[in-house]
Amino acid sequence: MPDMSLNIVILAAGQGKRMNSVLPKVLHKLAGKPLLGHVIDTAQQLNPSKVCTVYGHGGGSVPNAFDECVVSWVKQEPQLGTGHAVMQTLPHIDHDGVTLILYGDVPLVTADTMRALVAIATQGKLALLTVKLDDPTGYGRIVRDAGGKVLSIVEHKDASEAQRNINEVNTGIMAVPTEQLARWVSNLSNQNAQNEYYLTDIVAKAVAEGVVIEAHPLTRVWESLGVNSKSQLAQLERIHQRNLAETLMEKGVALADPARIDIRGELTCGRDVFIDVNCVFEGQVSLADNVTISANCVLKNVKIEAGARIEPFCHMEDAVVGSASRIGPYARIRPGTVLAEDVHIGNFVEVKNSQIAAHSKANHLAYVGDATVGSRVNIGAGTITCNYDGANKYRTIIEDDVFIGSDTQLIAPVTVKRGATIGAGTTLTTTAPEGQLTVSRARQMTIPGWKRPVKKPKE
Repeated sequence: MPDMSLNIVILAAGQGKRMNSVLPKVLHKLAGKPLLGHVIDTAQQLNPSKVCTVYGHGGGSVPNAFDECVVSWVKQEPQLGTGHAVMQTLPHIDHDGVTLILYGDVPLVTADTMRALVAIATQGKLALLTVKLDDPTGYGRIVRDAGGKVLSIVEHKDASEAQRNINEVNTGIMAVPTEQLARWVSNLSNQNAQNEYYLTDIVAKAVAEGVVIEAHPLTRVWESLGVNSKSQLAQLERIHQRNLAETLMEKGVALADPARIDIRGELTCGRDVFIDVNCVFEGQVSLADNVTISANCVLKNVKIEAGARIEPFCHMEDAVVGSASRIGPYARIRPGTVLAEDVHIGNFVEVKNSQIAAHSKANHLAYVGDATVGSRVNIGAGTITCNYDGANKYRTIIEDDVFIGSDTQLIAPVTVKRGATIGAGTTLTTTAPEGQLTVSRARQMTIPGWKRPVKKPKE
């Protein structure tokens, strides 16, 4: 691309009445990210000199949702059409170079398509992104002369019967030399069926000035699809997820069913990874070689090392799982958890803000919170680290080679020394010494002559 400024203008001021929601349309989420977020992130891949987003409905809630993005925000009030929206950006963009115009509710257009349009516009042409639809109802039609030259775009409401039979439509996305764009939008008229300033009217102005208009046709219709309703949002979700699934499979990931996976962030996988059905991946998730993720798991900001196996119905967040470990089924791994090599966390075990060293296991019905656990430790069923006194949290230290019997309560802060054994049913409140058996439980008693109470018959 030539060394020249690139402005990217994103139009995101619409209300989205058909969404039937108080949330501005561009803040509705696709794959866990606002629609507008997809557009901004893709636009940034072009390294633009300016990104200017026009907002309106929803007020400050739109820019507030993207406070970490390097974006200029321009409010359009009142909303008088797409041409009027672009007018509002003129004081905020560089007037040399090219401007690419995108839409905050068209989230799947790719960076390659954007680059193709910009490349056309850098030649002094007006680049239009078009697509052919079986049912073009509602879209602006691309009107060409007998030689195929683009003459204008006619909005559906203003089109004649003959023009409505045209199936090549305008997606709204275009790239324009900025100097011409500024001049054309400043002279738009609102004399049309909707009394709005149409951005598409600049095409006729370009024709009048002899500027070449080049249509860039899409072969992948889904790139041009916008969101106007919850139904359309759901359709794009499935398209997007299928695209992500195809990319994973091309890289060697085995998916039990590519139609039943949800990636709501970034999922990176090594070789020979297997993912079963109905799994959800949020934030940054990394799966190393030979990892298996069984059905119905939810992973958020998790790193899984090589050869680990996550059994069905596990929930994991902000955690690291070491190589060859086995988690679940029905385990919950909470933030701050770091599991080393060959750790076993079994069914209905919850681990939170804890570090568990290699070859340790908690196989059944346990809670390990705010704990540091050594190697080769066995944590019996029903064991609880009692880490919270109602105001403060305390830490439990369990050293190497400890055996903790079932139904044990460890009242933090407390330490279990290396090689200690804790008898079943113990409530531990002080340090358990190294290599010794520690037990605290009431003496078993049998009460002679005791009788179980019997309910009185109802009168």
